[in-house]
Amino acid sequence: MAANLLLLLLSIGVLVAGAELLVRGAGRLALRFGVSHFVIGVTVVGFGTSAPELAASIASATTGHPEIAVGNVIGSNIMNIALVLGMTAIIAPIPVDRGIIRRETVVMIAVSFVPLAALATHRTVGRLFGATMTAGLLAFLWWSFTSSRRDGGHPAEDESIPTVPGRGGMSMLIDLLVMSAGLILLVLGADRLVSSATEVARGLGVSEVVIGLTIVAGGTSAPELATSLIAVARGKTDLGVGNILGSCIFNILGILGITAIVTPIEIPIEVFQFDLPVMILVAIATVPILFSGHRISRFEGCLLTASFVLYTVMLFAGWPFPADRGTTVDPPASVVEPDQARADDESIWSRTHS
Repeated sequence: MAANLLLLLLSIGVLVAGAELLVRGAGRLALRFGVSHFVIGVTVVGFGTSAPELAASIASATTGHPEIAVGNVIGSNIMNIALVLGMTAIIAPIPVDRGIIRRETVVMIAVSFVPLAALATHRTVGRLFGATMTAGLLAFLWWSFTSSRRDGGHPAEDESIPTVPGRGGMSMLIDLLVMSAGLILLVLGADRLVSSATEVARGLGVSEVVIGLTIVAGGTSAPELATSLIAVARGKTDLGVGNILGSCIFNILGILGITAIVTPIEIPIEVFQFDLPVMILVAIATVPILFSGHRISRFEGCLLTASFVLYTVMLFAGWPFPADRGTTVDPPASVVEPDQARADDESIWSRTHS
């Protein structure tokens, strides 16, 4: 058990390191071809902070563990807002430019309701649904890019972007090697993360979705936490808050969407009954926090962090559902017939409410 937990933590570290190398290598290559810092900030850096979630979710779904993928996406969003934003505000109250944040906040709240549409397809996010979400992400990125350029660009667009690289074939080769090393680490880290997370779930007697909602989501959200803390420490508060909100949008539309394109994902019924509503409520809670007082105070940060702690305790304490949730051995969605899926839903509901 201890060995599996150590492997899980190490695999998360490999994922984060791989994402960092990928961002550095890709960013420097983009600069070589004349791409602006702003464009790199919107695309390469934005993708890089969410790369661990994407790698972990795809690896989970393709190896027959979709519960980890679903838990990772929803847990990361809850953690990004309640824990990352909360801890950042506790360290230093965050001034908020409402004009810049408003767009991301509205879109994030709207996107949080998107997974509910899976109820119309027996809780399965299929390839068509995934492609639609991915297209929505691309549309949002284009809209965000054009709007920000029209408004004069992002106030912290140079944050986390590599410096202009030197000229020469050897320097370009090094950038390619760094980028390749990052991709390799992402793949290896994701593969090890899934296997170790599965063993940890069995050892603790909890479901894979609970492990995805907590340990896996916490590890893959590390880049967002690091980026936000560094940005706020350097006075780039709009980047700190915008990175969190943008990552939440990318998690739902991009990670869940791309993973569903690779392989359809079945969302456990308990997620619709508890975890997804919590994610939606946390998203809505940003409205009074971000739009009152032009700042996120330490008290508001404490409330956000406390809500995350309470949610995590409830997951492991087994309320409102048992910690094992009876989902660790569910077959993949592709082999579950609609009638059987409905019967499973009714069985789980009767067990947990008897």
